[in-house]
Amino acid sequence: MLEYRNHQPQATPLPARSAETAARAVGTRRALRLGLVAIDLAIVYLAFLVAYWIRYDVRLGPHIRDQLGFDAYRPLVIPVMMLMLIALWSKGAYRLKLGHELEDDVSAAFSSATIAVATLVVLTTMLQRYEYSRGVMLYLWVSLILMVVLGRLAFRQFLSILHRRGIGVRRLLIVGATDVGKMIMQGVAGRRDLGYDLVGFVHTRSEGVGHSIPRATGTDFGRFRNLGFATDVPDLTDRERVDEVIIALPASAHEEIWPIMQHCESAGIGFKIVPDTFELSLGQVEVDDIAGIPVLDVREQPLRAFKHGVKQVVDFSLAVVLTALFSPIFLVTAIAIKLDSQGPIFFGQCRVGQNGRTFTCWKFRSMRHGAEELAADLRPFNDTSGPVFKMKDDPRCTRVGRFIRRHGVDELPQLWNVIKRDMSLVGPRPALPQEVSSYEAWHTRRLQTRPGITGIWQVSGRSDLSFDEMVMMDVYYIENWSLLLDAKILLRTIAAMITGRGAY
Repeated sequence: MLEYRNHQPQATPLPARSAETAARAVGTRRALRLGLVAIDLAIVYLAFLVAYWIRYDVRLGPHIRDQLGFDAYRPLVIPVMMLMLIALWSKGAYRLKLGHELEDDVSAAFSSATIAVATLVVLTTMLQRYEYSRGVMLYLWVSLILMVVLGRLAFRQFLSILHRRGIGVRRLLIVGATDVGKMIMQGVAGRRDLGYDLVGFVHTRSEGVGHSIPRATGTDFGRFRNLGFATDVPDLTDRERVDEVIIALPASAHEEIWPIMQHCESAGIGFKIVPDTFELSLGQVEVDDIAGIPVLDVREQPLRAFKHGVKQVVDFSLAVVLTALFSPIFLVTAIAIKLDSQGPIFFGQCRVGQNGRTFTCWKFRSMRHGAEELAADLRPFNDTSGPVFKMKDDPRCTRVGRFIRRHGVDELPQLWNVIKRDMSLVGPRPALPQEVSSYEAWHTRRLQTRPGITGIWQVSGRSDLSFDEMVMMDVYYIENWSLLLDAKILLRTIAAMITGRGAY
């Protein structure tokens, strides 16, 4: 997103409340940045103490003949502080970004510590100060990386606690109900630590053609409120006391951006713009510049086939290991199902996989035998929007079935589907043929990869989400796949299985 700094136009003074709010927001962000700087300065000094303690007190390393006192290392502290601050600043570590992730902290800490310590080693060598221990330098490098990351985690946890208590929370309005706009809504709603209270969204009168976008005022998108049209933004920002606006309008509505920008500037409201990249995956776009003008460079993804092969190898290997580890659970569940109700232990159902290919998806039976014949009669009681059928209190479920469905145990036989390469460990939910026949054109994008036992929406609300939200998350996963993303989803799946949140 492109972020614009608020500035006060000379001809239009800010309203008193908005000016005070804007000034308070700027002051808060400045204080937070200064707080991060103070934390990093303290970390550098503490890292020197830890490195010295490990080398000279713990004596980890080769035998020490001549031991220097810590006072000999004190002159090195300030240069390393300056080097760390400059390196972290250049890596954007002091920007309070919306899409911040742990890997950003790790990358910034690793590169900054490497630059600082390497520069220190070069300088001491040039000055012929050979008495400094190489072990201290090594432990300083490791300590800086670990402590900067831990410091960032502690800082963001502190922010999260404040935000969850309503302190420093900003009210956010999304302008544009495009696919990107809906992804932003989902991302904000799923990250309370970002400090946003999403009041809703508005769209243009031209949106809705060829998309699952609300076509009229009053039509919500899942749990997100539709507050009207883009032309209503001036009234909405005052009525809803909006602090920040994110503009995600389609190419056909660019003429509506300028009035919204002018209003936000005059009202002291922060705003960000999502650049229109014609709905390209962000993984295909790099920012370049020509004479200082930002240019979006669309590049090919030559490693797509390689990444697909890596995912297959990882899926197969983990599926074999997990099948062996979960074999006791398989046995106990099979016995419980057999004792609880009549019928087979496993339930096989035709599902649609990658590129529309059908396969038999296996589960532990959680319903009484013949339950599929009653599905049509229960359709009016569907608790989920769209073609997916879900009931919170499905009368067809057995006693054991309710338990294994809530905790995801019924899905474990799908490890066999992973081994057969019909499915992946992580991916979109495998759809029924009748569901696919009801898809809109954009829904079919979720069929571009193999379905998964678990997925990004299963760990982001599970059955509490609307169908359109599920599809949007599946599309995000397909376009942003990585081994790290799979690892995160699998870890969050374990938590979701234990708590049973949003499952039925």
